[in-house]
Amino acid sequence: MRYYCIYVKIKTHIAKPLKRTLRHIVFWSFIVILFTSIFGVGNTIDMNVFYFSLFLMPVTISATYVSIYKLLPDYLVTKRYVLFGIYSTYTLIILIFGTVFSIFYALAFLTEFKFEKMTVLSKSSVFIITSICLVVIVVSAFKLLQLNLQQSKNNAALEAKVLEAQLKFKEQELKFLKIQIHPHFLFNTLNTMYGLALKKAAQTPDMILKLSNLLDYLLYQTEKPLVSISEEIEHIEDYIALEKMRFNDTLNVSMDVKLASEHTTIAPMLLLPFVENSFKHGSIKNGVLQIYIEIKATLEVVHFRIKNSNANDTPTQGGIGLDNIKKRLQLLYPNKHKLTIDNNEDEFVVYLQLKITPNV
Repeated sequence: MRYYCIYVKIKTHIAKPLKRTLRHIVFWSFIVILFTSIFGVGNTIDMNVFYFSLFLMPVTISATYVSIYKLLPDYLVTKRYVLFGIYSTYTLIILIFGTVFSIFYALAFLTEFKFEKMTVLSKSSVFIITSICLVVIVVSAFKLLQLNLQQSKNNAALEAKVLEAQLKFKEQELKFLKIQIHPHFLFNTLNTMYGLALKKAAQTPDMILKLSNLLDYLLYQTEKPLVSISEEIEHIEDYIALEKMRFNDTLNVSMDVKLASEHTTIAPMLLLPFVENSFKHGSIKNGVLQIYIEIKATLEVVHFRIKNSNANDTPTQGGIGLDNIKKRLQLLYPNKHKLTIDNNEDEFVVYLQLKITPNV
């Protein structure tokens, strides 16, 4: 097996250059035949015309390879146009002189300056130089097309790698934001439970059960890319129930929910931080903390509004919760969400609009 693998590697290593060499030999053989046919028009094609074409091949091959392996990849493709123009001019000048010398030596060796044998002289030197230039230009055009296609493939591969790296970065950033949200949310809830436990309240077991449901949602369900909006609402209700135990008669929460479909989905833990923020930063006015929550969802748009009572001396509401949710919205719903926050003397109002993809 080992020797077979070595054999395959050697065969692959040799086969590719061999095939490329054979292609070049076949191509230049075709050019020799083409030159013989062109230069022999109007004359009797004999071996002199064929040999004359062979004398022109070194100049033709050299100019072509200089163009496709040096001028195009090093100067034209890299957009070094000035250098490309200068070196192309040099190449053209050398090609012209090389062609003139090739014609001279071809005539010297093939005809021994016997005019009756110079059948090729029916074609002018300008025509011969033009023919060689056309070969160089045509081959260069195909090479340029190949280079452009290869560059397009490389750019596409690079873009794919960049997008993959951006996606991984977004995933890591989202995980980091969730890690921040969980301890923050848990800290507030445990504070509430601690207060009830000190009072040995009868609601403590029920509170532990609701907290258990919330922790299950935070630890496991938030790993999903999407959850049903009804599931998010259910945990919002559990959270409100926990806070009612803490606030007792000083809390008044009203909730208006209208769902067009049970299949509507959103990113998990997207609305709950806004609710938590209202409880944390809301102000008790006239002995009551007023919170109003409105959730309306169609197949394409989710409308969420929450407002809480606010005192004149209350500092600007925000903190980790709102900062994180803003970042998550930018990552999860770029150009597909609208978030407005209004902090006035009497109320703190948050309005969120999400454009979602309908689920079939």
